[in-house]
Amino acid sequence: MERLQKVIAQAGVASRRKAEEMILDGRVRVNGKVVRELGTKVGPKSEIEVDGVKIEQEEHVYYLLYKPSGYVSTVDDDKGRKVITDLVPPGARVFPVGRLDYNTTGLIILTNDGEFSNMMTHPKYKIQKRYVAKVKNIPSYLAIKQLESGVELDDGFKTGSAKVKMKSVDQKKNTAILEIVISEGHNRQIRRMVEAIGSEVIKLKREQFGFLTLDGLNTGDWRELSHKEISKLRELANPTVPPKPRGKKKKK
Repeated sequence: MERLQKVIAQAGVASRRKAEEMILDGRVRVNGKVVRELGTKVGPKSEIEVDGVKIEQEEHVYYLLYKPSGYVSTVDDDKGRKVITDLVPPGARVFPVGRLDYNTTGLIILTNDGEFSNMMTHPKYKIQKRYVAKVKNIPSYLAIKQLESGVELDDGFKTGSAKVKMKSVDQKKNTAILEIVISEGHNRQIRRMVEAIGSEVIKLKREQFGFLTLDGLNTGDWRELSHKEISKLRELANPTVPPKPRGKKKKK
């Protein structure tokens, strides 16, 4: 379910603020009835008319993409760099759920469902993301423990708890491979966390988002999320909401 003014704006009829004015002026009908309340929510099957003209709602789509390096996680870029929306099918006006840095690879979701995107990115829902980072300057045991308990970033933000595992070490090159699991998503967070303990990320990949992985995909590949996966992600973000009842299977 989406707010009525948001659906009108997404359909390209008007800006969200202008859509709110239209609702208050009684110019909008939902299923044949005039609606004047801004908090009204509508579903994908609701018939919406603005000034007597029916609007077409976009069907929600959900893509899982294996982002390559050299792409920005935006819809367009004023510097002319390649954008990840070019890697998924054209048609629906999708946007990335959160961001991965220009040089970071790995799993990212794209959708046109704003409510779903908010559930996946808002810190209060605590969706875990697992990264693998190759770092320069091998972190000490104490530094790893600092990452796990939370570190202060360069802007004063204190990160929450994390799970950190040292996967391998190359003493000659003074590098290490770290596996880091966080449930936040601040700008360049993993890179800044590593910098806070005196190391530097050389290579970074997101391997898991919630229960989703990159299994079966190569760099640049994408696939649609199944209805089951979408429902499971929603439940993961809001486990207090009981699952929808299912009909009984007919006996053969």
